[in-house]
Amino acid sequence: MHLLDQKIALVTSSTRGIGYAAAKKLAQAGAKVYLAVRRLDAGKKIVEEIEASGGKADVVYFDAQDEKTYSSMITEAVKKEGKIDILVNNFGTTDVKEDLDVVHGSTDKFFEIVNMNLKSVYIPCKTVIPIMEKNGGGSIINISSVGGKYPDVSRTAYGVSKSAINFLTKEIAVQYAHKKIRCNGIMPGFIATDASMDNMSETFLNTFLKTVPLAKPGQPEDIANAVLYFASDFSAFITGEVISVAGGFGIASPMYPLYQDMRVKG
Repeated sequence: MHLLDQKIALVTSSTRGIGYAAAKKLAQAGAKVYLAVRRLDAGKKIVEEIEASGGKADVVYFDAQDEKTYSSMITEAVKKEGKIDILVNNFGTTDVKEDLDVVHGSTDKFFEIVNMNLKSVYIPCKTVIPIMEKNGGGSIINISSVGGKYPDVSRTAYGVSKSAINFLTKEIAVQYAHKKIRCNGIMPGFIATDASMDNMSETFLNTFLKTVPLAKPGQPEDIANAVLYFASDFSAFITGEVISVAGGFGIASPMYPLYQDMRVKG
């Protein structure tokens, strides 16, 4: 018997990184997982991989640039399965060249990023909630970021959008708890995905890790484990929580990195 037997899950942007790890983890726990992806060929290869390991999966089309797919991916999966028990909103984007500080960042790009990041969570939730209600409940898991909790010198739009997602998560939790629908969020810290590692110098990584008490990057599997927790009955009495999975980042005194340097120089 698996944790998620008979459950139907949908995970957006799941061909790599956190989404990929989450989809595999949910399938291993017994759910049939729909990979909501733009690259259907890549999605189908992952479906084959999951099925070869004894799991169940399928693909539906999701393109962050095409707002219609925010709801059509849900209705397509429901048409095949009759329900969705678990929704994982994993998509998120920014533009490091234009998403800068308030004065120097692009105004158009700011609203484009906020709009896309927020709508790609809001609309799927809006679409799936009546379906979950009809089915007697469900679990929504929104992948946010520590960037939505701690202000930064850049990536303003990204931070604002993730902060909005954190609050939306709590709103949904409060508004639909009486329908047995739970909604929780996960704020990854620095996770060693291919995309992040390829865009980060060793010097920056070493400097950043001084702010992380566990002193290492997280792995996509770490986020997938948290997704499984919120998807399963292990978290049956938890809703409206937004947790950091970040190795302790943001917990320590702002002096922590300086103390670490002092300790090393000793």
